[in-house]
Amino acid sequence: MRRVSHRQTTARGLAILLALAAAAAPALAEPRRSAVEDCAACHGLDGIARDTEVPHLAGQNERYLFNQMMAFRTGKRVHKEMRYMARHMSVEEIAALAAYYAALPPR
Repeated sequence: MRRVSHRQTTARGLAILLALAAAAAPALAEPRRSAVEDCAACHGLDGIARDTEVPHLAGQNERYLFNQMMAFRTGKRVHKEMRYMARHMSVEEIAALAAYYAALPPR
């Protein structure tokens, strides 16, 4: 029977852990489908709003989108519907939505 050193066991365990984390990372970075659909009701699934009173989000700066959502969430920026939406999302969801809309091609 072959002996396996502590170093080999640790290296194998770390490799498995990294592989699992890498596989899970894309799922963690994506917003909930229902959150995207909620935003899309006004801002469009493609980030292009159909109403002239609603801003386009496609291609917008990710940090800007995140900061604006956090401002709605904390009440620093006032808009009844946006405050409601932002308060019902986790910070991780807000970050994922900001990344989602920032990655879309602008019009």
